[in-house]
Amino acid sequence: MKFIKVNKLTVLLAFLGTVLIGCSDDLDQPELNNNFAGGTDFSQTDDMVLSLIGVYQSVADRGWEQPLVVATRGDDVNAAGDQQGLKNQDRYVYDNSFFGSRTLWETYYGDIIGAHTGMEQIERYMEFADDEGIALGNQYIAEAKVLRAVLLFQLSQVYGSVFIPTSSDLNDFADVTSVPSKAEVMQHISDQMDEAIPFLLDLRPNERTDLPGGVTKYTALMIKAEANQELKNYQAVADAAGEIIASGKFTLFPDYYELFKTPGKLSDENLFEFQYSDFGNGEGDRVSHLYAPYGPNSWNPEVDGSSNGWGFFEPSLKYIEFMLDRGETERLETSVFFSQKGIDSLIATTSYTAETLPSFVSPTTRDGDENTSTVRSIFSSGKHYLPTNQLIPGRTEYGSNKNNIVFRYSETLLMYAEALVQGANNSAMTADEAVNLVRSRANMAPLSGVTLDQIVDEKYAELSMEWGKRFFDMVRLGRYDELSFDGRTFTEDKAFVTYHQDQIDEFPILGEIAN
Repeated sequence: MKFIKVNKLTVLLAFLGTVLIGCSDDLDQPELNNNFAGGTDFSQTDDMVLSLIGVYQSVADRGWEQPLVVATRGDDVNAAGDQQGLKNQDRYVYDNSFFGSRTLWETYYGDIIGAHTGMEQIERYMEFADDEGIALGNQYIAEAKVLRAVLLFQLSQVYGSVFIPTSSDLNDFADVTSVPSKAEVMQHISDQMDEAIPFLLDLRPNERTDLPGGVTKYTALMIKAEANQELKNYQAVADAAGEIIASGKFTLFPDYYELFKTPGKLSDENLFEFQYSDFGNGEGDRVSHLYAPYGPNSWNPEVDGSSNGWGFFEPSLKYIEFMLDRGETERLETSVFFSQKGIDSLIATTSYTAETLPSFVSPTTRDGDENTSTVRSIFSSGKHYLPTNQLIPGRTEYGSNKNNIVFRYSETLLMYAEALVQGANNSAMTADEAVNLVRSRANMAPLSGVTLDQIVDEKYAELSMEWGKRFFDMVRLGRYDELSFDGRTFTEDKAFVTYHQDQIDEFPILGEIAN
């Protein structure tokens, strides 16, 4: 959702920031469930949207380390910088004292419990609502279920077996005797989406006028497809993804390079994105995410004074060579922010020379920002880069005002195509048509009789550095050799990150699980 005017709730931007923070703080405290903000009048049903806004805000308010814990494994990315726990995780050596895995667990569960708190608050409002208000309440609860599912899905991808909260009552976890398996969590998520879909709006997220970019029916269908892909229930994947395709509502953003920048915010391709805003102002309130970990730790920005990054997240040389060998252009330029040291390393370790490399393999982007990094990372993620000429004048933080896309239509198409070649049936389109839509945007030649290997490669090219999708695909497909690269050795028992010792101390049963 965008943090702007909401129907029936006209709020000045600065005031809305205060309201959102207040909602988020309260949602982290389940004991306030029956008395939101210390004294809510639930008969004021027009205020029901505030409980939903609080859920949106808490879900989007991710610490910098949490997406990195989700995303930094696989042959598309390297952990760099000085975070040894993250670097160990990237090499499948899991440290149960790494603060990142602790905060991922704690904050995700805090926000999942917060989503339940929000749903319970909405139910209180519904006791006083008319028929229209009850229908709206059911929609809001369904949206909160989807937001909760986003977090629970990622938690289970990282840890495997995780708890499934069903209310905001923390006493439910006082004496747990079992932990649901990953398969049980994914089935739960799929079932939850079936519950939510009938109450959600039949719109693209960017078609919503009340909460632009908010959850819709198609967000839930995408999460259902993702959960069933993890279960290898490919017919359910084809059915859910096929419904998205058959709706005719989604199209690929024509400019892949700009998709991950300001022009791509709330595009017709995006099914869900964490949204951030500087509210169009060069100073004052902002709703933000810290993108510095993804950026080069030194650079010459086009706009003087723009802050550099930290160099914690680095596209792999294996990925870059794969893309060059395929003849990729815009997708490679978009995905990798090269430095000269990185280019020199590429020339030294591959058959490419300064003369045979494409011209876009340059430390200076088409927007004029130059990556001068020689330590920590020698490549940076272009998908997390916002050109400094797109920063709102007065804002200097790396990536300020940039959204973070979680699910997009190109992934829907590729999941659908894979489901078909895995044996599923659907008439929305053929596997060839789905794959070639994605390839066409990337200026790649069409394929005929597409195979599983070709689809896996297409996902690698299209989705790398996005939320660990490459790693999770390779684990699901048992392609462990792909993950054993550059001195790493991956085995099946390394699929899930170790629970942090703090979580084991709180829930000893976690120490007994062999995922």
